[in-house]
Amino acid sequence: MKITRTEVFVLGDPPLGEGPTDGSRIDGLAFVRVHTDEGLTGLSEIFCVPPGVARAVLDGPESLFGRLLVGEDPIHPERLWTKLYNSMLHGNRRGWVIICLGAVDVALWDLYGKALARPVWQLLGGVERSNHQITGEAQRRAAVPYCTIVSDAWDRESVLRQQVERVVALRELGYRGFKIEPMRQPREVIVELTRRTREAVGPEVMLAVDVGYLWNDVGEAYATIEEAAQYDLLFFETPFPVDSIDAYARLTAQTAVPIAVGEHTTTRWEFLQLMDQGGVRVAQPYMTTCGGLTEAKRIVDLAQPRGALVCPGNWSTHVLGTATLHLAAYSPITPYYESAPADVYWSPLRKALQAVAPTVVAGAVAWPEAPGIGFELPADLEEEFRVGGEDWAYHEPQD
Repeated sequence: MKITRTEVFVLGDPPLGEGPTDGSRIDGLAFVRVHTDEGLTGLSEIFCVPPGVARAVLDGPESLFGRLLVGEDPIHPERLWTKLYNSMLHGNRRGWVIICLGAVDVALWDLYGKALARPVWQLLGGVERSNHQITGEAQRRAAVPYCTIVSDAWDRESVLRQQVERVVALRELGYRGFKIEPMRQPREVIVELTRRTREAVGPEVMLAVDVGYLWNDVGEAYATIEEAAQYDLLFFETPFPVDSIDAYARLTAQTAVPIAVGEHTTTRWEFLQLMDQGGVRVAQPYMTTCGGLTEAKRIVDLAQPRGALVCPGNWSTHVLGTATLHLAAYSPITPYYESAPADVYWSPLRKALQAVAPTVVAGAVAWPEAPGIGFELPADLEEEFRVGGEDWAYHEPQD
């Protein structure tokens, strides 16, 4: 089997003005599809990359990576990862290009599984459960998503009211893990939202907090985290910019609350720096940003002997969410993985993709048994939400 073509296409929500907007809106999300001479295809989305950039890197035989992939056997995703990464050594090894590498890597694993008629989690190494992942017999072949909660606006009242309302609505649907996001808020609002959320869901539900790189002041970060810690947090995410290794080291030396980072962290080398020098105890590889399934697996393997957890991130759609599920199945140090449930958000595209993804039952998602990633994009869905043509537009998300 040989790769014959790499294709990039763009899906998006209806134009502005055709409904409310919130943090879930998708104006133009690029996807990559890898074609072969045997008719099999592999699919992934390219999170946070402008469609024009994605096209330059992955669309067609003249693109940066397309020219290196056409004619290759896709049954060696790790070898192809190395080939593509090495091609970047004299250029941009981070940023949008590494995300494109991560995306096509996921598509190649999808192809690999389809070619062997096996789900990707089996090809990664199967399932190894540890005690903190098993809450019953049914849990042995399922992963638990935690829901990321954002507000439509970031004023104090919207954050405190709407995020709690969304947590309660999702709890009623059976979810049992939540990450609240009091972005741009002072200490008192962060602590108050944490308190209200814990009171709303009770003591048995997993809770985490993400402040989105809020501080440069280690003292203020420490004081806020210690006050919020009384509400039993699994982790506190991204208190500082991702490159502030010294600040992370100083904070983790003081607090017992696990600090989590990974949304904008790329490759195993950056994760190693955060764990070894910054004291980070929860790694959060985003499936494409980190460099794909190939690199995410390596991050798990490096985190385990360091005593860290891996809680993979995903504030994208259920295409990457399904790929993330395979990593959670492989990882023995993943008690939860991030999900962006469309149930409480406006985005019609998110809702449509969630409707054809593996479903949540009693707060958990069973391992996919279908070959590959196990996510097939219906042709009518693709046609309904396809945007752009030759002249693609990319719109930055609005606050």
